[in-house]
Amino acid sequence: MQIAVLGIDLGKNSCSVVGLDERGQVVLRRRLRRESVIKLGSTLPTCIMAMEACCGAHHVGRQLQSQGHDVRLMSPEYVRPHVKAQKNDDRDAEGIAEVATRPTMRFVEIKEERQLDMQTLHRARDRLVGERTALINQLRAILLERGVTVPQGRRKLEIWLDLETDEEKPSLSRRTMALIADMRAQWSEMDRRIAAFDDEFKAHARSDQPCRLLATIPGIGPLNATALVASVGEAQTFGRGRDLAAWLGLVPRQMTTGGKPRLLGITKRGNGYLRKMLIHGARAALPMLSKSPTALGDWLRGLLGRAHKNKAIVALAAKLARIVWAVLQSGRPYKDNSLDSVVQA
Repeated sequence: MQIAVLGIDLGKNSCSVVGLDERGQVVLRRRLRRESVIKLGSTLPTCIMAMEACCGAHHVGRQLQSQGHDVRLMSPEYVRPHVKAQKNDDRDAEGIAEVATRPTMRFVEIKEERQLDMQTLHRARDRLVGERTALINQLRAILLERGVTVPQGRRKLEIWLDLETDEEKPSLSRRTMALIADMRAQWSEMDRRIAAFDDEFKAHARSDQPCRLLATIPGIGPLNATALVASVGEAQTFGRGRDLAAWLGLVPRQMTTGGKPRLLGITKRGNGYLRKMLIHGARAALPMLSKSPTALGDWLRGLLGRAHKNKAIVALAAKLARIVWAVLQSGRPYKDNSLDSVVQA
């Protein structure tokens, strides 16, 4: 039995594997536990190991790669059309194996352990930021129920809660005041933990060469730089800057039929966290860049003259994604004049 491609449908505990020979015929179907997949790989000759890019796929991929196999990770979106008839684990594994043999298929680069560590830190920080926002919204709702309207802004609410005297506050019951004090303590602890993550990202961005290169781009700070390097590495899997922008969901969605193109809003595909961070960075950099006497500044001024500011921010985020690709590919900082062609594209 000569297996050319082994499709693996990963599960939390059990996995389905389907092996194809060189003609594409199924020669193996088996249900295994996750740890047994590695053992199976050690008994097989070198072949293509195909999996969906899901939770745990990078760890299994590194293990199989160390055994000499050609590991190919794919987006589940590309596998779905190749699953025949009713969906089950065996047919998923068969579809994965078939898709891996397509010459035009785009594969996901296997991430190193340090990249996964940095992604985990970003996800933990993002979770804390979401919990802090929920806590602040609940505090405002509690006060509003008692006729207290605090001006918009996190800092203004923080100042109001930290007033030393109760004379400037309306009459609230003791129980409510105790609850608010407890929630304020939780808020302070979340601020401390988020600040600790930020300090760690800044220290890593100073010591990592790709992060230092990305930090030369307007709108790219330590958070954006570390998150981008953790997700795309040196961007070797993208053939051009537009491919990275498309992967982030920052390009227009198309509805083209009969040769009549129709462009809609952005696709919002791919990594939503990176897309959000790039848009925030573009929003912060827009005032400075729109006044600069550069090619990017001229482009922004023309765009702001014919489009809404929010559209210009998203367009700038897509442009920043292209610049990120160019910087990572060239190994030169953004201020290098050789990147002008990418900026103007």
